[in-house]
Amino acid sequence: MNILFICGPNLNLLGEREKEIYGEKSFEEINIILEKEAQKMGVNLEIFQSNHEGNIIDKIQESRGSVDGIIINPGAYTHYSLAIRDALKVVKAPIIEVHLSNIYSREEFRHHSVIAPVCWGQIAGLGYQGYILALQAFLMRGKNEP
Repeated sequence: MNILFICGPNLNLLGEREKEIYGEKSFEEINIILEKEAQKMGVNLEIFQSNHEGNIIDKIQESRGSVDGIIINPGAYTHYSLAIRDALKVVKAPIIEVHLSNIYSREEFRHHSVIAPVCWGQIAGLGYQGYILALQAFLMRGKNEP
């Protein structure tokens, strides 16, 4: 199983910014944890992070036909990037939107995701463990699909 994990703007600064919201672990530490978990599960995991909307769109378009699923934390793009939403809509693989914080318990503008309607599921508020749960969900989906 090939899973693409896409991280949007400012996620490269995890462990440095707003630790009370996003946790203590750095982006690199989370990636190491995810790579180990994916390896245990027998999943090929590609991790991609960009602060630039166009780079994220290019990566999504490049993944068409080569991934079994996408985990995406679009960061602030969650709330307004119709361009990322449109790119995801073209991918024929399931997508899970994941947020480290509970976006629904934060500022009002964070309560709406333009990405969620094109996703198979959404996980919010469970910290980096949400990414692990998303990997597990893809494995369970694979076992339950004909």
